[in-house]
Amino acid sequence: MKKKKIIVAITGASGSVYAKLLLNNLQQLADQIETVGVVMSDNAKEVWRFELGNSDYDQYPFTFYPKMDFNAPFASGSAKFDTMIIIPCSMGTLGRIAHGISNDLISRAADVILKERRKLIAVVRDTPFSLIHINNMKTVTEAGGIICPASPSYYSIPTTIEEAAQTVVSRVIDLAGLEQDSYRWNENQQE
Repeated sequence: MKKKKIIVAITGASGSVYAKLLLNNLQQLADQIETVGVVMSDNAKEVWRFELGNSDYDQYPFTFYPKMDFNAPFASGSAKFDTMIIIPCSMGTLGRIAHGISNDLISRAADVILKERRKLIAVVRDTPFSLIHINNMKTVTEAGGIICPASPSYYSIPTTIEEAAQTVVSRVIDLAGLEQDSYRWNENQQE
């Protein structure tokens, strides 16, 4: 299996637990990954501190890039990053991506991933959706992106918030083409 080059973008939408769990999972899947580049918005850092009660986002063994660093490798298609995961993805970020507004590294990297016909996974975390949100999701989908709402599943009978959030992260990891052990519908059932 070819090792993946992954961009993780973390925006200021609520749901820092999803980003934390994804980074934890990517650490565990290091044998399948060549590199992980991370970019966080200022709001993402603030929301992480508020929701998780720490600033541990900078403790991961990945390369972090400032939000305005257009010299980051994945600001160009020539760097050949395979996949970009925006987790959680704010509706503002999604709107800028849908309309080709590359005003920071997150929106520029998403623009690059889409133009290169690579995999963009946007984990949207808002409810309810306005018609503007729905149209932006449609536009990003038509451009080749994948909209993966941060909607946990419950058939694995999660007992904690992190276990429920992990059901979303496991789907994201599957969508990114990484192999992992996770709950699979109807595979773990007794007769």
